[in-house]
Amino acid sequence: MSLAIFDLDNTLLGGDSDHAWGEFLVEKEIVDPAHYQQANDHFYQCYQAGNLDILEYLAFALKPLAEHSKAQLDDWHQQFMLEKVAAMRLDKADALLEKHRLAGDTLLIITATNIFITGPIAAALGVDEILATEPEFDGERYTGKVSGTPCFQEGKVIRLKRWLEQHQRDLEGSFFYSDSHNDLPLLELVDKPVAVDPDEQLREIAEQRDWPVISLR
Repeated sequence: MSLAIFDLDNTLLGGDSDHAWGEFLVEKEIVDPAHYQQANDHFYQCYQAGNLDILEYLAFALKPLAEHSKAQLDDWHQQFMLEKVAAMRLDKADALLEKHRLAGDTLLIITATNIFITGPIAAALGVDEILATEPEFDGERYTGKVSGTPCFQEGKVIRLKRWLEQHQRDLEGSFFYSDSHNDLPLLELVDKPVAVDPDEQLREIAEQRDWPVISLR
């Protein structure tokens, strides 16, 4: 039984759930629209360019979670799933997940986007195992801080290795599907890296290394 690992945003989804959550907050005027939209777009551009300061971004992205009750956030997230995430679902991504299920593989989503946003998305995709950036939660509310290692770039490798130890698993025969050059550390670690609708940098690397390049769009 192999481990089939999937990035989420722009891989299993036809869009970025983290950025879309920011757009949702702006549209509902939960945050200051002009300021938040500008910052949200700026951080997304930094991510695409590969120069995102993840701690600076998380201080921005987790702040709205700390300003509202968990019940209110969950209510907004249900709306978000209907208004934003539903349109990002990809039939070919669902088929790929099902292919690995039928093969008996263990499915694992590993994403930089925080678990508040991505946990319900993984559940909707039928994937039980997820590693995501963890917002600190004090038992009643989010604090606005990050807990542990952000699940980003090399942080994905750190978090995965910890998960493998906890579950007594290894990477023999493992797959990792991703669209982003930010995931190069993990793509280089698995047995079977696959570039999915890759960005320009990852496409070039995949072609140089003869990695499979597929589209789920």
